[in-house]
Amino acid sequence: MAKQSVWVTGYHAVAAVLQLSPERAISLWAVINPNNKSQSAMLDQAQTIGLPIHPVDKKALSKRCGSEQHQSIALEVRPKKDGNERDLEVFTADLLNSGQTPLLLVLDQVQDPHNFGACLRTADAAGAHAVIVAKDNASPMTPVVQKVASGAAETMPIFRVTNLARALDVIKQQGIWVFGTSDKAKHSVYQENLTAPIAIVMGAEGKGLRPLTESKCDSLVSLPMAGVVVSSLNVSVATGVCLYEIVRQRSAQA
Repeated sequence: MAKQSVWVTGYHAVAAVLQLSPERAISLWAVINPNNKSQSAMLDQAQTIGLPIHPVDKKALSKRCGSEQHQSIALEVRPKKDGNERDLEVFTADLLNSGQTPLLLVLDQVQDPHNFGACLRTADAAGAHAVIVAKDNASPMTPVVQKVASGAAETMPIFRVTNLARALDVIKQQGIWVFGTSDKAKHSVYQENLTAPIAIVMGAEGKGLRPLTESKCDSLVSLPMAGVVVSSLNVSVATGVCLYEIVRQRSAQA
């Protein structure tokens, strides 16, 4: 059974929900600080839309939302609905038909909520159109994800697909090139032409891409490692490098 409500914590994440999806908000809980202008503005906004406001102390708020990393404010919300395989197919078709050049981020079993949130934040910042994740063995949307994403969990379309390999086949048939990241790649991300419609696939922490996912990629790219002891990057850092190389190439072409 789907959850009836989830918690969003931290100023940026709470502000994003109140601004973009106020209809999902259920109640606002806060450790009131009259001298905090950001908090006061948020409380005023909540009051304007008729949202119940509950003043609590820090300990009670941590217990209520299940996290101590809340910046003294937490919003109870109805869960945001993620898209499925069919929604993804329609979404990418609409992008292509509108003349846009799709940039999709695919996460293959990224389970750490900090990494997932950081990837969402970077995807939003780089102008990616959507993030695709597998339903199984992937981080759910948690307060940690919401806070680390700094609002991007609200702005970024997310598609959770039952079969990631099949979803990649679908977008490939639409004309989107799928690039996977792997230390086995013959070319670095800087040697490939990344100006076409692209989905960049990032592997799980420590494991990389699953063999089936890797087999669906049109090409594999690597990140040069010049260090003595470091052989790989954190998935969220690697995501930033790859997305911004795509941004750089497309900007140079424009």
